[in-house]
Amino acid sequence: MSAIATDAIRSPARLRLSHPALIVPLLLFLAAFYAYPVLAMMLRSIAEPTWTTENFRAIVDDPVVFHVLWLTFRVALIVTVACLVLGFPVAYVLARLPPATSNLLMMLVLLPFWTSILVRTYAWMVLLGRQGLINQLLLALGAIDQPLQLLNTTFAVYVAMVHILLPFMILPLYSVIRGVDANLMRAAEGLGATPFGVFRQILLPLALPGVAAGCLLVFILALGFFITPALVGGPRDLMIAVLIQQQVDLFNWPLASALAVLLLAAALIVFAVLARILGVEQALGRVQR
Repeated sequence: MSAIATDAIRSPARLRLSHPALIVPLLLFLAAFYAYPVLAMMLRSIAEPTWTTENFRAIVDDPVVFHVLWLTFRVALIVTVACLVLGFPVAYVLARLPPATSNLLMMLVLLPFWTSILVRTYAWMVLLGRQGLINQLLLALGAIDQPLQLLNTTFAVYVAMVHILLPFMILPLYSVIRGVDANLMRAAEGLGATPFGVFRQILLPLALPGVAAGCLLVFILALGFFITPALVGGPRDLMIAVLIQQQVDLFNWPLASALAVLLLAAALIVFAVLARILGVEQALGRVQR
């Protein structure tokens, strides 16, 4: 038997042995930079200063934490709904345009990813300030007599977070809607369906995986948002990520870790509920074919 034939016979065995070796670096990376920090945070929440559940009891006994958690969920939900309402038409138009035009316009959707979140938040601070562009425009038009208090309000938090998170909604929606056969909608229109009927009975059910993936991504990201609420929000817009940062500044690491565990649990519960309702495949935005 020739050496080439022998190598061909042995190559499957070598490939089987090489697969674990290829995965080991990735597993080590995930263990060092993802698993270990999370486990250390969870351990610190119950092991400092001694083994105790006092940190979690302090959270349960403090009504402020429940108010902050409710505010965080409310902001995340409103931002998610706003991104869905604004992002669905954009994704639909992009999916139905010719590929050359669609790819060009998609660059505008991806452009914010090339700019830091901090820079975009500062831009909104400039726009919404009392001497900002919006107030100056309204004053020039005679719509108002004095500058409005737009910055450091809940409205500013919503506007800035929707602007930052909108691309995360558009991308999965665009990916799924682009795979929907346009002939199905034309056939429904030919059979007398109204535009709303086509949307409700054809487009929306087929786009549901993209809706689920986009909503899940935006909602979980909004739960842990820190920079934007801290800079453009007011004293009443305290979200849980900002509360964690305050505890870290006070060197209260055990309580900060307990709050972080609470935030992680909330994100996992949201994912579990959505996966339970839609199934894991649709919750992750995978299209069944």
